[in-house]
This record gives sequence, C-alpha cells and structure tokens, in this order.
Amino acid sequence: MSGLELMDDKKAILIERVKTVIIEMIHHVDEYPRVKNSEYISNILDYDYGYISTVFSEVKGITLEQYIIANKIERVKELLLYDELTLSQIAYQLNYSSVAHLSSQFKKVTGLTPRFFKQLKTKRRSNLESL
Repeated sequence: MSGLELMDDKKAILIERVKTVIIEMIHHVDEYPRVKNSEYISNILDYDYGYISTVFSEVKGITLEQYIIANKIERVKELLLYDELTLSQIAYQLNYSSVAHLSSQFKKVTGLTPRFFKQLKTKRRSNLESL
C-alpha cells in the first residue's frame, strides 16, 4: 500500500515541477527559449521527455502539449491587454513559427481571434468611461 503512495507522491512532485518549469518558461522569462519545449523541459528536469509527458497526461488528464498551449494563450491574452507589443512581436516572443500560427491556436483555444479579443478590451474600457 505505501509503495503505491510513494509512487503517487513522486509523480505529484514531478507534475508540480513540470508546471513550475512551464509557467516560468512562458510567464516569467524575457524571451521564450529557442529550443523545442520537449528539449527544454527534459534538460531542466533531467528526465526523459517521454516519461514526463506520459506521467503528466496520466495524472492531469490532458497532454503536456495542451497544458503548454493553454499557458501560452493565457500569456498572449496578457500581452494583448497590456497593448505594448504587436501581434508579430508577441508571436516572436513566444516562439510561434508565425502570426498565423499564433492566431489559429488562439482562436482554437478561445473561440476568438486575437484582434477581436483586443477589441473587446477596448469596448469594455469605453463602456466604463461612459459611466
């Protein structure tokens, strides 16, 4: 019984470390790493990426790639709301292959285009100002 608990604890610790690395990589560095996500995560955690990915999916119920994409889209939303960078600059900063790829992924996750998302912010601001 305690052997299974110990394994679950090891997995939970690994998952928390993975999440920390991803959040750090996406939200807290000035420039997104210019290597593959798998290589970056594997090097930082010193585990085989296949193992990390399998454990993550098993425990969290989503793939590691889906988790990374969700975090990247949240970062895109933040950057769009700050209104300091163009979509091209955001795409480059987050290591997207193109603005089209970023826009496509953004729409797939949020149901909105980045442009429409940004316009919603502008409309909310003007509605508040008219109060």
